[in-house]
Amino acid sequence: MSTPEPGGVSRRAMLKGAGAAAFASVLGRGVQAQDGEEAPAQPKEEGLQSRGPEAVEVVFTLNGEETKLVVEPRVTLLDALRDRVGVTGTKRVCDRGACGACTVWLDGATVNACLLLAVDVAGAEVTTIEGLAGEAKLAPIQRAFVQCDAMQCGFCTSGMLMSCAALLRDVPRPTLEQTKHAVVGNLCRCGTYPHVFHAVQEAAQ
Repeated sequence: MSTPEPGGVSRRAMLKGAGAAAFASVLGRGVQAQDGEEAPAQPKEEGLQSRGPEAVEVVFTLNGEETKLVVEPRVTLLDALRDRVGVTGTKRVCDRGACGACTVWLDGATVNACLLLAVDVAGAEVTTIEGLAGEAKLAPIQRAFVQCDAMQCGFCTSGMLMSCAALLRDVPRPTLEQTKHAVVGNLCRCGTYPHVFHAVQEAAQ
C-alpha cells in the first residue's frame, strides 16, 4: 500500500503523474513534427560511405603486389586472404580478435585480420607471414623461431611472428619487457613464450 505524502498525494500517484507527463511531452513533439513543424535535426556523421549489399571491387597491395578482389562488404580481410586469394599463412583461431593468430600488417601497423573488413583496406598495403620471407630464405626472426624451438602446434606462430617482426623493425635491440609488450595480444596455448622471447633476442643479434 502506498504511503500518503503530506497533502494527501501518495508517492505512487506522484510517480505515475510524472511519467504520464513525460510521455505526453514526447508524444506531443512527435505529433507536432508530423503536422508540419520542423523536427529536431539529427546529428550527421561525415566521411561515411555506404557500400553494398552487392559485391564491390577492392584494390590493395598484398606482400608488395597489387591485388584486386570483388567481395561483398561483409567479408572480413581474414576470409578474403584465405578463401579468395589463397594466402593461408594467416590463421583463423578465435575469429573475434582475442588470440592474435590472424595478425597482419596494415600499412606497417599490426592488426587482427578477423576484425577488419576487406573493403576497408582499399588502397592500403597489407603484409602477411608470406611477405616476411625473401624468395629463397627466411627472415631472421623466422630462422630464430626454428633455432629456438619457439613453436609447437603452430596455430599462433604466424601471428606471433608478425608481432615480433614489427617489434624488431621498429626497435632493433628490444628489451625483454618490450618484447613481452609486443606480443601481449598473441596467445600461445602451448606456453612457448620463453622460447619466443629468446628467439627475438637471437634475431636482434
